[in-house]
Amino acid sequence: MRHGNKVNNLGRKAAHRKAMLSNMACSLIEHKRINTTVAKAKALRVYVEPLLTKAKTDSTHSRRTVFSYLQNKDIVAELFRDVAPKIADRQGGYTRIIRTGYRLGDNAEMCMIELVDFNELYNTDKAKKTTRRSRRGGSKKEAGETVAAVDSAEVVEETTEETPTAEAVAAVETAEVVEETTEEAPAAEESPAEEAEGDQTEGSEEEK
Repeated sequence: MRHGNKVNNLGRKAAHRKAMLSNMACSLIEHKRINTTVAKAKALRVYVEPLLTKAKTDSTHSRRTVFSYLQNKDIVAELFRDVAPKIADRQGGYTRIIRTGYRLGDNAEMCMIELVDFNELYNTDKAKKTTRRSRRGGSKKEAGETVAAVDSAEVVEETTEETPTAEAVAAVETAEVVEETTEEAPAAEESPAEEAEGDQTEGSEEEK
């Protein structure tokens, strides 16, 4: 009968249970995720999350307290060096349990328990930027906005290509003026010579 038994004994004595949870916690910190049964995962979550909270304050007392549970200097060093900086901004809830089905032999419910901040699939920048958008026509509006932006960009490029600059217009006008002056100058020089020849022909006709 269960009277006030809040702890899941997992079918083991106290010493065996503590040693198993200590080894599972070391494996979780080293590999960042492990596969186990749901009952063991729930017991491990209660066991390891206070240690992760303790690892946020890097002091000799904290290291000795965590070492008393894990009994592994390498894992304690990795916890304070690699894991603690990643969970520094998280206020609890360091682990995630994902159920994976049932074991073939005894039909025990299996799961994967992992450290939340070390899962790159769930922790992306797009997931952090959550914006509420209505499902009705949201994609159509976005598509229309993108098309309008592309059209405006093309119109700007066309206008910039077609409209000449003021310097280019001034250069063309000066070139036209220079050509007109060069064409009119010989005509002006030839006109006095033609008048002199005309006078000589008139004088010769009068003498005759």
